[in-house]
Amino acid sequence: MRNWFRRHPPETAGNKELWVPCSQCRELVYAREWESNYKVCPKCGHHARLSASERIALLLDPESFEELDAGMRSDDPLQFAPEGVRPYKQKLEEEMASSGLAEAAIYGRGRVDGLPVVFAMLDFRFFVATMGSVVGEKIARAAELAAREHRPLIICSASGGARQHEGVIALMQMAKTVAAVRRLGQVGLPYISIMTDPTTAGVTASFAALGDIIIAEPQAYIGFAGLRVIEQTTGEKLPPGTDTAEFQQQHGMLDLVVHRRDLREVVARLLRLYMDARRQALARSMGQEEPASVPAAAMVASTGAR
Repeated sequence: MRNWFRRHPPETAGNKELWVPCSQCRELVYAREWESNYKVCPKCGHHARLSASERIALLLDPESFEELDAGMRSDDPLQFAPEGVRPYKQKLEEEMASSGLAEAAIYGRGRVDGLPVVFAMLDFRFFVATMGSVVGEKIARAAELAAREHRPLIICSASGGARQHEGVIALMQMAKTVAAVRRLGQVGLPYISIMTDPTTAGVTASFAALGDIIIAEPQAYIGFAGLRVIEQTTGEKLPPGTDTAEFQQQHGMLDLVVHRRDLREVVARLLRLYMDARRQALARSMGQEEPASVPAAAMVASTGAR
């Protein structure tokens, strides 16, 4: 009987199905409430990490996602296998087995509230979503696809930075992804960057921080280096909460901090604002006063939408 009065009930199969402990406040949450609340703790508001499939279900229209280049795999160009450390190839196999993923990044076509987009995301379960050659290539291809098909680009980031096992090849992905998303600005297409917990290092310093609109989930850890590293380097004590999304928004790095339950609605609204602005610009270029009078065919022809 004493077990029933403990903070964490006994570890039984049935109990694991009924209750989920919040990793932040350690409160037990009823599993159905946890799932219906998008894995956000109703007690403290902590946003737990989502898998790729859960993030797709949260943001995109049902059955609208078409994944591309799903078969891409990382190689071991440096033959990374220091003495006493498991070879990189072995680590990749273990990561694939444990996560069920081929790599940390996925991308493809999809729709948000009926609007065609290109969607990409990093899944933290695979190698803490570090950016190696495949991750960088997929992000670059997502941006190139968006530019080619005139679709807005949405990227959900969560990463531990560049993948050290691929050395300079991983670092080169920063420049490659930056060049790819820059192309979207040149052709007048929006890029919405969504930072989730955690987004750090080389990903923060490259494509994740270059969105036309940068959104983060509440209390997400966002920054380049860890607080201890910064303090040791600068010799200064940082203010509390420096690594949070709220602090970054206050200091101009982010545009919005949005609760997960509102994220899809906010993204859809931003996309529609872009479409309205695009429609008005086309109307002005055609010498028309009323944007509503622009033929739908003309809009399609101007954007190349499919």
